[in-house]
Amino acid sequence: MAALGQMLVARTASRSQLLAEAGEHTMAAGGKRIRAALVLLSAHLGEYSFQRASHSAVAVELLHAASLVHDDLVDNAGQRRGRVTVHARWDKDVALMLGDYFFALAAYELASEPDPRIIRFYTDAAQTIVEGELSPVTQLEPLDVALAQYFHKIGSKTAALFEAACKAGIAVAGGDESAIAALGAYGYDLGLAFQIVDDVLDFTGDEALLGKPAGNDLREGTLTLPLIYAVAQSHQPLLREVARTARPDPAQVPQLVAAVIAAGGTARAMEEARALIGRAVSHLGRFPPSPARRALAEIGEFVLNRQQ
Repeated sequence: MAALGQMLVARTASRSQLLAEAGEHTMAAGGKRIRAALVLLSAHLGEYSFQRASHSAVAVELLHAASLVHDDLVDNAGQRRGRVTVHARWDKDVALMLGDYFFALAAYELASEPDPRIIRFYTDAAQTIVEGELSPVTQLEPLDVALAQYFHKIGSKTAALFEAACKAGIAVAGGDESAIAALGAYGYDLGLAFQIVDDVLDFTGDEALLGKPAGNDLREGTLTLPLIYAVAQSHQPLLREVARTARPDPAQVPQLVAAVIAAGGTARAMEEARALIGRAVSHLGRFPPSPARRALAEIGEFVLNRQQ
């Protein structure tokens, strides 16, 4: 992964000093690089070649970085992972151009890939991410409608790129269609669980670790699974009011956070995440035991136990 990090830094260099500085600022935030790890570990389940797999691993991180820069711009977020966002440090034009630049770099990286399926995996995911960003959860009741909206949102926003990373990894390693389908299903379920845990941490996480205050989604009016489940299983007046309006009052965020936790919303959401990780790991049963298969299963445990 250290070699991959060096490759990312090298790829984001630019003849434009402004883009180079903004790109370095973004990549220096680090992050988990979990999508790149999924590419490499999936490739290890076939005929592994770092030189071949690294293009897909770099491309997926560039796509992810591009989506985050644009997401922060759309949300007018001041920080990500405890660091000032690009548009806050520079301006909106720089953020827009940097996201576009990262998308172009990802496309350039994929130009080195002779298998056209890899490009399709990533372009499909990129289109899905954009569509997901424009598909918010708009209501908390009835439960089935709220859940359908929520899982469509996180499936598009997060799980699609996890799926693409896993499919690309096994494809560049010579995997057949059934292997690609199995790894894609693993990645998709893992991505769903990853986003659910992220949404739970917005209620229960440590502000110092997350780099944002608890209840940030509520302040922004984002409706997530812990709130959906809390509303479904509680008659607490504050939760009933939110259910009616589907617009959390920013002034009442601390009380809402406490109410969601007390109603069991975060606990039930974590149950959902654990079930998804179990399903994700079951997809790995198609492959013989190996260190790579074990590492992919362990990523599921990491997702469930992470604190940021």
